[in-house]
Amino acid sequence: MAKINQFLKSAQTLLFFFFPLLIFAQKDVSANLAKYMQAQVDVNNFSGTVLVSKNGTILLKKAYGLADYEWNIKNTIDTKFQLASVTKQFTATAILLLVEQKKLSLADKLSKFFPDYPKADSVTIHMLLSHTSGLALGFKELALSTINADSAYSEIKKIPYEFSPGTKSAYSNIGYYLLAKIIEKVSGEKYAVFLRRNIFEKAGMKNTGISNNDSIISKKAKIYCRTEKGFIHNPYINWTVNIGHDGVYSTVEDLALWDKALYGTTILSAEMKNLMFTPHSDENWGYGFIINPFYNHGHQLIAHDGGFFGTMTSFNRFTDDKIFVTVLSNNESFSYIIGYGLSAIALQKEVELPYKHHQIQIDTAVYDKYTGKYGKIEILKINGKLYYNDTEMELLPESKTKFFRADNNDRTFEFIQDKSGSFNSILLTKGGVKEKVKRNIP
Repeated sequence: MAKINQFLKSAQTLLFFFFPLLIFAQKDVSANLAKYMQAQVDVNNFSGTVLVSKNGTILLKKAYGLADYEWNIKNTIDTKFQLASVTKQFTATAILLLVEQKKLSLADKLSKFFPDYPKADSVTIHMLLSHTSGLALGFKELALSTINADSAYSEIKKIPYEFSPGTKSAYSNIGYYLLAKIIEKVSGEKYAVFLRRNIFEKAGMKNTGISNNDSIISKKAKIYCRTEKGFIHNPYINWTVNIGHDGVYSTVEDLALWDKALYGTTILSAEMKNLMFTPHSDENWGYGFIINPFYNHGHQLIAHDGGFFGTMTSFNRFTDDKIFVTVLSNNESFSYIIGYGLSAIALQKEVELPYKHHQIQIDTAVYDKYTGKYGKIEILKINGKLYYNDTEMELLPESKTKFFRADNNDRTFEFIQDKSGSFNSILLTKGGVKEKVKRNIP
């Protein structure tokens, strides 16, 4: 008994010394997250809400900017935001629920549900879920039109495939639009009703639903697009058509509940989750998620981002680290970049705060030393300008060696000179996270 008491005292002493350190480290991470977000507000005019947690403990949960620019109404934690393509994981979950109920199979052909669809005998449910169907990216023009559901389907059928089904992978909104229609056919319920009853209510997501063009939704943020002249309203979106790949609205707190539900089996069984979280293509697409290690840091990441006319969203689950990061924006802030930076901070990586970039004039002859391939990146010089991977992505100089992307100031390229005087590597910064990439040597 004396030895046991001594052991307990020793354990208590260790906890006394180490527990304050853990608390301090957590406070330090929270403070760094808050500083990073305030810089995003000050520098990049971020508007939206953010939630970061680890092991269920909130590290940052805060709202920024305005839900309504005309009335100067601020965003709050319970403000509802469109999720754009973060919707796809809910569509995938609904399909897997129907698989589990034996109402359909992943091997079922599209022709079983839509026999009139082109090449429908060559496309399976699995292909639709994993972006390997060959169906085209999307139908933006239809989503912005007033076309009815039947006419939209007729128009979508005319859109040609990008490749033969099952031969490779390419992101497809049309695939998830068809999955939503399959959910309705198989369940006998509207897409919105099926998701509410089988997913949202079971996860306790009381502030989540499917958008339509008629309902008044309380505390839902208006959406704004950025232009050279300032912010404008987003265009009309036809929610009758724009479903499956888009359509869900939610809050950061509800998405945290969803993250929690995905660790359990209240909604999906372990078998179905394993299918959802397994990469099924060369682009690492699971079902409704992309599965990747966090850049070059080796942390398992299950994630999806979204963006559509002012809406920008990011949903990130670090399942080994039990870290959850979500960013929702209603003014076209780069949520996926912000989510990337917040994730690195939560993982206690060194992250540079956003800052204002200013273009300077330099002798463009130096560009010849920078051109070439660095990993998957190609630096090009065209008509005296420097470009990243294609001619639409100009790199603007802020020093003789450091450049920022014209479309995104939270990404920089710094050319590093070695001892021989050659520039054989680039220091990439994305959302404040740095990575060194070496030039490809023939």
